[in-house]
Amino acid sequence: MMHYRPETIHFSLEDTDKAAAMIHKGGLVALPTETVYGLAASAEDGPALVMLYDVKRRDPDKACAVLVTGMDMVERYCQNIPQGAYRLAEKYWPGPLTMILEDKGVVSPATTGESGTLGVRCPNHPVTLEVIRKAGIALSAPSANPSGKPSAKTAQEVLDYFDGHIEGIIDGGPCALGVESTIVDFTGEKPAILREGAIPAQEILAVLGEG
Repeated sequence: MMHYRPETIHFSLEDTDKAAAMIHKGGLVALPTETVYGLAASAEDGPALVMLYDVKRRDPDKACAVLVTGMDMVERYCQNIPQGAYRLAEKYWPGPLTMILEDKGVVSPATTGESGTLGVRCPNHPVTLEVIRKAGIALSAPSANPSGKPSAKTAQEVLDYFDGHIEGIIDGGPCALGVESTIVDFTGEKPAILREGAIPAQEILAVLGEG
């Protein structure tokens, strides 16, 4: 079970180095993205991920997408990446696009579950991108809400859920989109859209030449 803190630390937008250091130490930090707030932990830190799943009351067998700074970081964690993934990243990253790719085995198994695949996304939020850069690692960052509850779109909504149960939060104001990312799976015979979110499915298919 997660250690209970009497108070969740509020980081300013300039405190990206402190937030990154806290994640490195195994802490959970809520971060703003352009879609919804995410609850971030190091994707390589098994114990931190166990805490993350515990706090969210999330099924531990359910895989978790990670936040990255771009395809260079994706190449550290994924293999056999198809050209279509590079095309979508060039057009939509940073942005509300999650791609499912073949896992390379670098992230903790707690992130991938038993799937052998890894969801990756580059968020279009300068503060969160800076935290990822300073941490130097991919961040597992599912939406910052208990499983089954509405996604948090403001820092206050995150605190209503988790104050005292996570180490820190960066208040980036209300999320611009408030709609979750579109998910494209590249691990099958042809790309498949698993969830239509902020980017319309038809746009994705057109870029891939499938539309």
